Parts: sequence; structure tokens; C-alpha cells
Amino acid sequence: MELETMYRSLGICPQVLDFAKKTEDSLKDRFEAIDRRAEYNQLKVIKAMQDNRVSDIHFAATTGYGYNDLGRDTLESVYASVFRAESALVRPQLISGTHALHVALSGNLRPGDELLSPNGKPYDTLEEVIGIRESPGSLKEYGVTYRQVDLLPDGTFDLDGIAKAINEKTKLMTIQRSKGYAARPTFSVEQIGEVIRLAKKIKPDLICMVDNCYGEFVETTEPVEAGADMAVGSLIKNPGGGLAPIGGYIVGRKDCVDRASFRLSAPGLGKEVGASLGLNQSLYQGLFLSPTVVAGALKGAVFAANIYEKLGFSVVPDSREERHDIIQAITFGTPEGVIAFCQGIQAAAPVDSFVTPEPWDMPGYDSPVIMAAGAFVQGSSIELSADAPIKPPYAVYFQGGLTWYHAKLGILMSLQKLLDAGTIKIL
Repeated sequence: MELETMYRSLGICPQVLDFAKKTEDSLKDRFEAIDRRAEYNQLKVIKAMQDNRVSDIHFAATTGYGYNDLGRDTLESVYASVFRAESALVRPQLISGTHALHVALSGNLRPGDELLSPNGKPYDTLEEVIGIRESPGSLKEYGVTYRQVDLLPDGTFDLDGIAKAINEKTKLMTIQRSKGYAARPTFSVEQIGEVIRLAKKIKPDLICMVDNCYGEFVETTEPVEAGADMAVGSLIKNPGGGLAPIGGYIVGRKDCVDRASFRLSAPGLGKEVGASLGLNQSLYQGLFLSPTVVAGALKGAVFAANIYEKLGFSVVPDSREERHDIIQAITFGTPEGVIAFCQGIQAAAPVDSFVTPEPWDMPGYDSPVIMAAGAFVQGSSIELSADAPIKPPYAVYFQGGLTWYHAKLGILMSLQKLLDAGTIKIL
């Protein structure tokens, strides 16, 4: 009764609470499976920290050039251990997932090389990086060509098409694990490994890179273990655990990571420079918490899928599918539905809950985008957040929640906003 009273004080009506409780009660087995994977990944992170002899001395700050930053170098060894990689580049100077991907691509591609995407067009912000949409400084301007192989109608890889697309100029294949703004399944590590094995059989020296954003610690294995030469992500998503205030990572083969580091800093400098600026403790502690935080976000995604599927909306993944990232797509079919959902997520936030999100023309996107995120770290999508391009099919992408209870509140608040707007009916 006390719990119901607290939810009601936050604006959630009994009708919404009763509907949600029945759904939550049916998910006990799913949630237990998520917790078991989180336990494994938690132990994996702890072992990596122990094996690399992490000490409080590694939390000390450096400034200026950052020479001999023991904490930074040890953190990169920890990431290499966690992701089963030869080397890692983990830096606050990598300001986002897009930036980390750009550094990895531009560090490993040269004029005349070809970049291949086996999963169709990549996420919106990479279009200008590649030159699909014209932009100063794109890979296209530097003489890198681009080809893509679209997915099959069922959202799986076109293995025959990929095999035919690889040629003597193809230098790097980039695989986007998560769906981005596309209504297709997220790829499992096993599926990614299948594509990599096919590509390596045709061209053994082909560099295979995985955009790992939103996928870290969802499974018990990571893309490097499936044969990827590089995996790339953002620290204000899964691996930062909600504590990293900025940063990105590139893990994988030493020569590939080294080339990326020369692009991030300068030729001849590479990984030897780059001050940690007092952020090391947050980066270590965020990584430590990440498996548990990801588990909470996954429970929120499963809960959302089951709730909205019962209400008749198309959801990807559906309520029963195995999860390979933390993102839940829900198609409302109208801009009003998308906007009401995002406003519900914002109203559940601990920060800026009083703000009403509206669509706007964000840099790097080809249509207005609405983003809801009352986050402690600006743009942190491991925190409770939702975003959507305002264009057909009018799907919203929900992710995050530093705790399961916060993710749950976000879904309840979104239901309440949609109910109040007359968009849904709960029987």
C-alpha cells in the first residue's frame, strides 16, 4: 500500500499500476536470467581489475601531456582484459561513440581504400563521417569509397551479397550491432561472428570493426571474442555505468588500436599522451558497476516490450525475443504518440523532470529529433532516456535506467501520459 501511495504521489493512477503489475509478475523468469548474466559479467570485470592489480594510486589525476599516466594505462589494460583484446584505447578525449568510430575508421583507412557496411546504411551521425551525406572532413573527401549490402527482408545478413561485395579494395568492414533508428533486430555476438568468419575466409587481411554501442555486457561474450579486429563504444552508454562523465573506447588488435591512437593524438605520439584530468576513478568505478546497471536497463526494455505489445503496438525486439542490446523500439505511427511517450520519460527523470521535450533540428540528423533525458550526464543514454526522429513510421527508441526501478517508473509515466492524451486505452 505504501508503494502504491508513492507511485500515486508521482502521478501514476491505479489503472496504470494494476495493468503494469500483471505484466511485471509474468516476467520473473526473464529477470532471473538477466541477473545470472549480470553476475557472470560482474565477476569478469572484477577479475580483470584484480589481474591488472588496480590500486587507489590509479585514481590520481594527470594534466598537460599526461606522460606516464599509470591510471590511464592500467585502465586500458583492464578494458583489454574485459573485452578479450590485445590492446585498448580508453580516453575522455573520445567525446562520443560517433567520435570513437570516426577515430577508428580514419586511423585505419587510407585514400583508395573501400569501407563496407554489411548491414545497410549506418546510424545517422555516421552518414556525414563516411560522406553518404556531404560534410567537410568526411572519409569521402579523403578518397575513401563506401559500399553497403542491405539486410534481407527478415533483418538478417545477406551472406551471399556480402561475399560478392568484398573485393581487392575493401579494407575495412564496419558492423553496427544495435539497430539505431531502424526497425530491424539487433545482432547477437554469434551472428556478428558468422559474418566475420565469412569475410575473413574471402579476404583474411580485411579489418572487421564492430560498433558495439548499447551492446556491452548484454551477453556474456563480446565481439572481439567472435573475431572482430576492433570493437568501439561510448563510456556514457553501457560501460561507463552512469558514472563516466565523458569518454569512449576502442579495443582490439594492437596494430589497429595503435593506428587509431595516432589519429586521436598525432603520428609519433599515439597512446603515450592524453591526460586523465582526475576522471580515472569515475571510469574505473563506472566499469565496475556497468554489469548491474546494464541488467537494470535490460529489465526496463523487456518490461516496455511486454507492456506496449499488450496494447497493440509494434515493438522490436518483441516481448519474447532474446536481447542483444538495451534498446527497445516502439512504433506509435503518429508524431503525437512519440512525443507523449518522450514527455512521460522526461517527467520520470530525477533531473529536469519539469522540462517538456520538443522535436528540434539536431546536428547530424536529417529530420527533427525529440530526445528525453533528465540525466546526470548530458546525453548519457545508459541513463533513462528516449529519442526518436519525427518521421514515418514514428517509432521511439527507449533505453537505459541506472536502476530497474527508475526504468520501471519511466515506462509507467509514459503510459500515464499516453492515457491522459487519449492515445491508449487500458481495459
